[in-house]
Amino acid sequence: MVLEAIRQMTVAEYLAFELDSEIKHEYIDGEIYPMPGVTWNHSAIMMNLGIALGIRLLASECQVHSSDLRIRISPTRYVYPDLSVICGIAETEHNTMTFLNPTLVAEVTSPSSIAYDRDLKREYYQSIDTLQHYLVIDQHRVRVDFYSRGADGSWRSRQFADIAASLPLAALGCELPLAEIYRRIEF
Repeated sequence: MVLEAIRQMTVAEYLAFELDSEIKHEYIDGEIYPMPGVTWNHSAIMMNLGIALGIRLLASECQVHSSDLRIRISPTRYVYPDLSVICGIAETEHNTMTFLNPTLVAEVTSPSSIAYDRDLKREYYQSIDTLQHYLVIDQHRVRVDFYSRGADGSWRSRQFADIAASLPLAALGCELPLAEIYRRIEF
């Protein structure tokens, strides 16, 4: 992981620390990692994605959440995806803002996290039983790495780089055009 760990602590210490922290931190196997700031494109892509999914999911039991929602990957791994969708009743841990059952998570890449988002973090997310779709969205060019769980439980990946393409979000019952994700983004 490119991000540098700043401290070793237990899960209980991390959760207490995070309540008082002015910035968010991810927790991986005892170490905490500060979440870096974002660029204009990163922020705009997150908002575009949230709006586009939110409109499509208005009549469903699914709800879109921002990067303020923490996801528990395992008892020793907690992360903040850039965007998540939870369908049905949200399952939480210890009445915290930690959720256990995302259907979709999305990460917008940054120079410091691109390898982590595409490799190790992808493996972490794919270990969540409820997760059906994982999106890695490039902020420097039109490119979405799309991972989707098949009916047999295996993961399939496709790369989308055509602005006219749409992501087939079967678990959400919709398609999402890349043109909406990258609306008004300049490279």
